[in-house]
Amino acid sequence: MIVLSHVLTVLDLLDRPDASGKLVAHHLRSLGDDACSIAVETVAGEQGSTDFLQVTVPGSRGRTAGGDAPTLGVVGRLGGLGARPELIGYVSDGDGATAAVATAAKLLAMHARGDVLPGDVVISTHICPDAPTRPHDPVPFMDSPVDITAMNEHEVTSEMDAVLSIDTTKGNRIVNHRGIAISPTVRAGYILPVSADLISILETVSGEPAVVFALSTQDITPYGNGLHHLNSILQPAVATAAPVVGVAITTVTPVAGCATGASHEVDIALAARFALEVAKGFTAGVVSFHDEAQAALLESLYGPATHLQTTGTVPGHS
Repeated sequence: MIVLSHVLTVLDLLDRPDASGKLVAHHLRSLGDDACSIAVETVAGEQGSTDFLQVTVPGSRGRTAGGDAPTLGVVGRLGGLGARPELIGYVSDGDGATAAVATAAKLLAMHARGDVLPGDVVISTHICPDAPTRPHDPVPFMDSPVDITAMNEHEVTSEMDAVLSIDTTKGNRIVNHRGIAISPTVRAGYILPVSADLISILETVSGEPAVVFALSTQDITPYGNGLHHLNSILQPAVATAAPVVGVAITTVTPVAGCATGASHEVDIALAARFALEVAKGFTAGVVSFHDEAQAALLESLYGPATHLQTTGTVPGHS
């Protein structure tokens, strides 16, 4: 199946009031084989509960096989798939989950057919059809039943040598482009140069010049510190020492994350195809998220920036 077919099937599974991790896992298990791992865990928060989904597709030389090929993490970042009962239907914010699940579906099908990548790929997201909303400028955000710490604990693992974080990024005036855009690489508190390898892949899968969205320092700090954030796309970067790149599903004009009828299937498929091609290259060791020597020199010159992965210090206290 082409990736768009997987996206359409996944959207049909998620655009329903009883969408659940169990339902999605059942579908994914029908595509893969026994070598692949699919786990679901329900986690409750102050505003409800959600199902965390994690899929591990083993590589021929990956860690699960005792090999040394690198592991790619693909995180579908979102608040929720729906805002029921306030709004009926699948919301724009769910596109990160759909892209991640579609990526998992394609990789599982490939593995079952014998197209096995060199390294492992770990895909994670969460399934919540009735998440709350909250005010945000310029348009309302989707909130989540669990906080960002719980999300990172369940979606970012120590096995991930690099992370793609896919997130709907439409509620802003920073990136005005229909399709997808990538961020500069973020690692251990530093915003590093944009990866030339990832630009090449993005231009290949889109057939257009690559679009890179701007980041500020506060965008890569943890939620909860009182600072304005573009959105949660780079929140995985506060939970790992591995390089993280945001994959934003974007629009020309600001669209609320809680808007229904606002998702574009071909854009979701583009994000999934990008993740798939990065997985092929990164686990084979031919695609890099950053220049290791330059990153090491940067840290030797200016010291570690890991304090930006914390909530910081309270004003008036040392």
